[in-house]
Amino acid sequence: MSPGMTLFSVQAILVLSTEDGSRIFAKYFSPPHAAPTGGSTNPYPDTKSQKSFEKGLVEKTAKQTGDIILYDNRIVLYKLESDVMIYLVGAADENEVLLYNTLLAFRDSLHLLFKYAHIQYLASLRLNAHLLISARQSVDKRTIVENYDLVSLAIDEIVDDGIILETDPTIVVQRVSRAPTQDLAVGRIDLSEQGVNNLAQLGKSKIADWLRQGL
Repeated sequence: MSPGMTLFSVQAILVLSTEDGSRIFAKYFSPPHAAPTGGSTNPYPDTKSQKSFEKGLVEKTAKQTGDIILYDNRIVLYKLESDVMIYLVGAADENEVLLYNTLLAFRDSLHLLFKYAHIQYLASLRLNAHLLISARQSVDKRTIVENYDLVSLAIDEIVDDGIILETDPTIVVQRVSRAPTQDLAVGRIDLSEQGVNNLAQLGKSKIADWLRQGL
C-alpha cells in the first residue's frame, strides 16, 4: 500500500432540519492516525467551526435539485427525507460512488429500523396482522429524536472512525437491536440443576442444527 492510500473515507455524517437548519444528529470523524506533518487532522475540531460548516451547507443545498455538491473543498452527498436532510461528507478526491452507497445504506437502514420499531409498538397493542403489515414509519425529525439510539447504533455499524464497514442496510438492521421492552419472566425459568442441564442440552442441539445447515 502506498503512503498516500488510506481506508479513511467519511469525514462527517449529518442530519439537519430543513426548517431552520438546526442540528438533529452530527458525527465528525478524524483519521485514526495523525498526519506525519503533525497538527490537527480534523478540519472542524470544535462546535463553532462545525456549526458554521453546517449552516453554510444548508444554505448551499436549499436550492439544489441534485444529490451531490462540492462544498468547502469537500464532496457532500445528501438526501432529503420529509423535514430533514441527511448529509455525508468526504474528501474532494474520494470515490463518490462509494460515498453515495454509504449514504443510501444509512438512509435505508433508518427506514427499516423505524418501521421495525413501529411494528413492535403496534404489536404490543395487540393489533391485527393487517395493520402490522401495512405499518409505515417515515424518517423525519420527530422519529429520529424518538429513536436516537437506533440512529447512533446504525452509524456505528456503517462507519467506524471514518472507515466504511458496511453498506448493506439489511445487515445493519440485523446487527442493530433494542433490548426487550417487557421484563423477562424470571419466575418461569427453571434454575435447578436439572433445568440448567436441560438448557445446556438444548443449546448443544441448536448449535448442531446450525452446523448441519452450514450456518
